[in-house]
Amino acid sequence: MTYTSISTVYSYVCSMLSPSVFFKDRIPGSKNIMRVAGRYLRRHLGHSTHSWRKVMRFAVLVLVLANPVLFHPSLALGQANPNDWDLLIRSGTVIDGSGGPAFQADVAIQGDRIVAVSEASLDPDRASHVIDATGMVVSPGFVDLHAHLDPLLRLPSSESHVRQGVTTALGGPDGGGPWPFEAHLEAVEKVSVGMNVGFLVGHNTVRRTVMGLENRAPTPPELDRMKGMVAKAMEEGAWGISTGLKYLPGAFSELEEVIALAEVAGREGGFYTSHLREEGLGLLDGVGEALEIGKRAQLPIVLTHHKVVGQPMWGASTRTLAMVDSAREAGTDAMIDQYPYTASYTGIGILIPAWAMAGGDAALLARMNDRTLADSILDGIAFNIINDRGGNDLRRVQFALVGWDRTLEGKTLHDWALREGLPSTPETGARLVIEAVRRGGASAIFHAMSEEDVERIMAHPFTMIASDGRLTQPGEGHPHPRWYGTFPRVLGHYARDKKIISMVEAVRKMTALPAERLGLNMRGQIQKGWFADIVVFNPVIVEDQATFEQPHQYPIGIDWVIINGQITVEESSFRDVRAGRVLRRHLN
Repeated sequence: MTYTSISTVYSYVCSMLSPSVFFKDRIPGSKNIMRVAGRYLRRHLGHSTHSWRKVMRFAVLVLVLANPVLFHPSLALGQANPNDWDLLIRSGTVIDGSGGPAFQADVAIQGDRIVAVSEASLDPDRASHVIDATGMVVSPGFVDLHAHLDPLLRLPSSESHVRQGVTTALGGPDGGGPWPFEAHLEAVEKVSVGMNVGFLVGHNTVRRTVMGLENRAPTPPELDRMKGMVAKAMEEGAWGISTGLKYLPGAFSELEEVIALAEVAGREGGFYTSHLREEGLGLLDGVGEALEIGKRAQLPIVLTHHKVVGQPMWGASTRTLAMVDSAREAGTDAMIDQYPYTASYTGIGILIPAWAMAGGDAALLARMNDRTLADSILDGIAFNIINDRGGNDLRRVQFALVGWDRTLEGKTLHDWALREGLPSTPETGARLVIEAVRRGGASAIFHAMSEEDVERIMAHPFTMIASDGRLTQPGEGHPHPRWYGTFPRVLGHYARDKKIISMVEAVRKMTALPAERLGLNMRGQIQKGWFADIVVFNPVIVEDQATFEQPHQYPIGIDWVIINGQITVEESSFRDVRAGRVLRRHLN
């Protein structure tokens, strides 16, 4: 229909309405449309009139009022509607997330959807807002498959994530999902959030609720209760189940328990993501266990934050990636996610043998009063400092969050040992780890991975990029730089500078690949009709700025972030518009 013909219909229908009705009620929204339509029906059709002409006029009126493209006074003059689109991104290089080649295109957005992706130039006069993306890459918003969203109710704007280009993040990793599940989702919805969020049900949360920190197998009734909790969370919108088999109480679980719970998630269409039982000397067994769970429970799996920890194991990624390839060939839908750094982050207790932690910190400290047990515990910690996350050097264990002594944040176990006048040895480190637990615990950054393994894992075709980052803000502790810089680091350092992967492949690993693993509908690619989650970044300068020494720094080159059609980062400045949504699997 031409603008002239639309104008004719528009004028004809308007002539049937009194001016007071037309101008008073010409407000967007379904309630006003129905109010106007109802008034017209009562005035012109009455209760007994069935004139076909009046019925047709009423039908056309509803059509015009219900269609924002038709309902604009400029049409009466035969002009193009200046508000066809809320936003037009012009002249950008589109990398659509599919893995296909980049192409020049304009992208138009109306409401929360992409309504046009055109290689022909679109008329900027038809848009309320125009972004000139010349020289920029226009990509789907990044999907973070592993995010620690614990601070979300306190930091709902999610600025540290959104400014990286993240438009959707999945919380509840490493076995630590929220509970009660639905209550948490409702609380998140009430505060409104800066990005789309979804959640996993956590095995550790479920087991702790049912069994506490007991080091034993569940009884049949206990296992049934855990299965019921997983099923309930899946019904309430969980995207899958996460495990943290290195952490408590997951470390006390056996294979059959995990398979039984994973089967419940799989039947509901979920996937399984695991912090492996071991990522150092026991890495190969840890990978094998995860692949076995995927095979026997018959659900897709993710080896989350896949890495090789400890110098004795460096280079083992060649074998772990071969194991993934073999499993895929045999029918197991196995994938990987990864952050682009050679250091991990977790609690200092990761260095303590799991058996010693049964019952929690109080039980550990009680065992330290038994000389024989204490010697075994200290030997186990020293072993892990030498062979695992300690990197065989107290300088490689860097404090991040230390509530009882903020002066240690950013410093190392080596620094603490020297401050106390102690030799910088694994044995000293073991005693300081126990002292840290005694004072309330601490989080630390563990510099114990090789760059070669990081690059090899990243290049694997089924590796996705995920931050393993916790929401934060400047001034809070001494976080891992991945909390601020994961996605820009991959784009700048690894894709542009080192060319470990191409820019197209980097975008695919951040968008379509994780969206497909999640099962997100109409997110993760730039396509007509899909949700308008979009990042516009400068490929020449995009780069992380956060470092291990100065982590509280936002990246550069992420110029625009659009979430559900709303501009959330504008010319690199954050706008707290809270455009995110809580995404539930069954309502996706």
